[in-house]
Amino acid sequence: MRASLSSIMLYAKDMQRTAAFYQQHFGFSGSGDVVEGLIELTANDGGCNLLIHQAAKSLKFGQATVKLMFSVQDVAAFKVLSAAQGLHFGSTHQANGYSFANAKDPDQNNICISSRAFRTPA
Repeated sequence: MRASLSSIMLYAKDMQRTAAFYQQHFGFSGSGDVVEGLIELTANDGGCNLLIHQAAKSLKFGQATVKLMFSVQDVAAFKVLSAAQGLHFGSTHQANGYSFANAKDPDQNNICISSRAFRTPA
């Protein structure tokens, strides 16, 4: 039996703000309505969906345990478009045939844009 990753649950201080962030900057779609305690966002490109859940007051944010990686063909161009919308990524790093840059969402979750999925095999 196989299991496939279909969604990621993110805990948020402000569910609406976090949902709007992923809709604006990464093209997720959804009504923004809270249904069964969750806001469900759909990846328009067939990728993994996001479920936004209200965080308990006791939850500590900003600890690096998960990083959401978004594949983009052109990291530099995506950074320019994102900056115009208020999302600023850090320095662009070069790796083995691809580049990447990091930022944080409104709840201080780590996010990354990377061209790794588009690199040409050596």
